[in-house]
Amino acid sequence: MDDFIFGTLATEPLRLARVYGQRADISHAFRRFPLDPLPAQAVKLVISVGPSYPVRRGWVYWTTDGSDPRGSFGKVLNGYAAPLFFTHSEWDNYLWGYLSYYEAYLPGFPAGSVVRYSFGFEVSGKGEIFSDKGRVYAFYVDDDSVPDWTKDAVVYEIFVDRFSPAKGEQWKKPTNLGGFFGGTLKGITDHLDYLADLGVNTLWLTPVFPSPSHHGYDATDFFDVEERLGGKENLRLLLVEAHRLGMRVLLDFVPNHVSSLHPYFQSAISDPRSPYREWFTFHHYPDDYETFFGVKSLPQLNLRYPPAREYVLNAARYWLEFGVDGFRVDYAIGPASDFWADFRKVTRQVKPDCWTFGEIVDPSDVQLTFAGQLDGALDFILLEGLRQSLAFGRWDGHRLASFLERHHAYFPADFSRPSFLDNHDMNRFLWAASNDQRRLKLAALLQFSLVGPPVIYYGTEVGLSQQQDVRQDGRGVPEEARLPMLWGNDQDLQLLSFYRRLIEVRKKFTALSRGSFKVLECNDALVIVERQHEQQTLAAVINLSSASQTHSLTGPWMVQIQTDQNCDVKVQNDATKIILPPLGGVILSTKK
Repeated sequence: MDDFIFGTLATEPLRLARVYGQRADISHAFRRFPLDPLPAQAVKLVISVGPSYPVRRGWVYWTTDGSDPRGSFGKVLNGYAAPLFFTHSEWDNYLWGYLSYYEAYLPGFPAGSVVRYSFGFEVSGKGEIFSDKGRVYAFYVDDDSVPDWTKDAVVYEIFVDRFSPAKGEQWKKPTNLGGFFGGTLKGITDHLDYLADLGVNTLWLTPVFPSPSHHGYDATDFFDVEERLGGKENLRLLLVEAHRLGMRVLLDFVPNHVSSLHPYFQSAISDPRSPYREWFTFHHYPDDYETFFGVKSLPQLNLRYPPAREYVLNAARYWLEFGVDGFRVDYAIGPASDFWADFRKVTRQVKPDCWTFGEIVDPSDVQLTFAGQLDGALDFILLEGLRQSLAFGRWDGHRLASFLERHHAYFPADFSRPSFLDNHDMNRFLWAASNDQRRLKLAALLQFSLVGPPVIYYGTEVGLSQQQDVRQDGRGVPEEARLPMLWGNDQDLQLLSFYRRLIEVRKKFTALSRGSFKVLECNDALVIVERQHEQQTLAAVINLSSASQTHSLTGPWMVQIQTDQNCDVKVQNDATKIILPPLGGVILSTKK
């Protein structure tokens, strides 16, 4: 495996098991129409039943008061119930049997409602079986849209321990890459002028909560800031100074799990009568419990348990009131399905223009189920396409163009898709591309030409790479992609200048952040995408091949940015001739 992207469906066997499990079971799989209901809008629910379940009847149960719906063979025990109606059967070669489909309609609900629902079926010889192992689903009813400011966002991901010590301080020298290098919140504040000069307007900080690790994804307290990073006073200072410069600040928020050193978990495993025992899911008390990917030091929170859920929701509320502008939500597929409707209600009520997007490494169909729960999701599928095409050179122009068209068409406009080339859990793009800066520049040029706010992983803009692969002897070593930021004479100033200009172009032309999208032309080597908004028309022309390419576009065009000084663009009569060197690209605008 030459490119490791963390996730639950990282291999073919995992994907097949997921497909089989969903189709063979009694499964809803978030088939809700619409996914994000408006006030007073009726909602259609669809559910499928696998061949091994001889069902007779079915019901949907729902509530709107925050409690769980409960029923028995259609009799309401809590909330409301309605019958499910059979619609059709479908033959499935994979299962070698028939799937049957049922649906029901829920009435419209007023704005601000959180609707929880579940399904039960009478199965011959087995009584009533609840779908998806008893899962409770939920949706939040509103008419909110993605905050308008996010469409113009250029995001910079900062791994706090690795970005910079405070002025006058030096990097620490831990004995291994998992140690503390000494980056702090004050170090970020001290470099806000650098970030402003780069042009980014949104900062995403990896977790800052108290934690025993360098990465912070294992909090011991959701309501404080790690003293090693500078404590609350330095987070507040960073917020004040960033806001003064017109920058927004997002926190990495981890609702799924905590550190095994969290006092609530320590109480839960040391006292069988602890009030926190139900905050976690024990298979065999006290040493066998639900975790994040089997990591014993990361016990998973039971967010179906109201006190645990309130703890996490109150933390989200607290930090928005503290002054942060939103959250990148870690491992969003982990928490209970009905958690997100409550999360949406809390975050929107506290700060209506906050931005929330999830780390959802699952494919596009799963990402889209978060519509109306989060503003969107990091675009992992686009990431794979960009890396396959531009880091490894495996996709030609036809395949990349087709992928971009279909990917754009799949998502609604009001679903935020921050794009990125790499992050803290995978090989840096430059490393994946064998440190070929031509490939990095070309990928960045295309990234900034596409729909979705672009994200830059700290250091990419100055040539930061790594020493070894993140996969070593069959295990993941993501610390390889988390080396300290390059400063001073270690920075690649030519690459930095390229990124500054790229951000400048993105900001100057609203067509790149708000315009329509289409693939204008493509062939084996070239892909040309067009963005239009009001009177602006731009085209990104990229050469994926190892040979020079010549192409002409109708009408006069002018260069806004190019990846290589050998790119040649000339207007001749009523056409523009473009000569691109190997792995070269340009962004053009029409002359008005």
